[in-house]
Amino acid sequence: MTRNASLNELGEFLKQRRAALSPRTVGLPETHGTRRVEGLRREEVAQLAAISTDYYTRVEQGRIQASAPILATLAQVLHLDDDQRDYLFELAGKSSARSRRRPVQKVQPQLQRVLDDLTATPAIVMGRRMDILAWNSLGAALVTNFGEIPEKKRNYTRILFTDPAMRTLYADWESVARTAVAQLRMEAAKYPDDARLSDLVGELSVQDGHFRQWWAAHHVASRTIGTKILNHPVAGKLVLDWDTLTASTDPDQQLVVWTAEVGTPSHDGLRILASWAADQHLTASSRPASSRPATG
Repeated sequence: MTRNASLNELGEFLKQRRAALSPRTVGLPETHGTRRVEGLRREEVAQLAAISTDYYTRVEQGRIQASAPILATLAQVLHLDDDQRDYLFELAGKSSARSRRRPVQKVQPQLQRVLDDLTATPAIVMGRRMDILAWNSLGAALVTNFGEIPEKKRNYTRILFTDPAMRTLYADWESVARTAVAQLRMEAAKYPDDARLSDLVGELSVQDGHFRQWWAAHHVASRTIGTKILNHPVAGKLVLDWDTLTASTDPDQQLVVWTAEVGTPSHDGLRILASWAADQHLTASSRPASSRPATG
């Protein structure tokens, strides 16, 4: 979204929010007679925010960009909830400066049940900042045994750049890594105040020149669908389609699955990999590694 489009969207959002409020809701006396607009008038919002009507009008018309303190005041005046406040600041391209401690993400029970039922399909659950929250045994067999990675370092992008085996596993590692960086960029836009994400970006920027270069390019991408070619040490060459399913109970959690068309060598390769994984007793879970049986 361009800057002008964002400011126009911000203005429309403010307009809709003031239309949803009555003078009584915000502590103003009710006026007699017919009101020309629904909800609050612009001058009433300006009065409550202690700014001029002309200034507020230009903000709502997308002609100027309000400062962070003004946005914070408008959020209070318009009774915005946490999500609406975040949206307002995101449209303005500013940090909300609201210190909200987000709870540690745990895999949603519904997604965990899906994982448990997927015995022939590699799958993982990815959360904020592309952290790996859970996986099934075939997902571990396909990519890496996530259970052997400390929980705080169990991040897909970090694994791509720090585990040398990934550069062999993915036939086009550079393309896969570039896409991961672009997806991480999208996460950073959603959560500009995420300290762990900032630390991750700083760490990888220092350690890897490719990451530093691609991060600076500011490309963005969403996790949707695609195809990856893997050179697996057990299953051989695999051409797999990947797809994502977003949890309705937590939109920041996505189930990522890899599949192959029935009858192809890649489909046969997944069956071979599933048999190997069963023999290795790879544990499908997100419990601490110390609680898992050792792999064979």
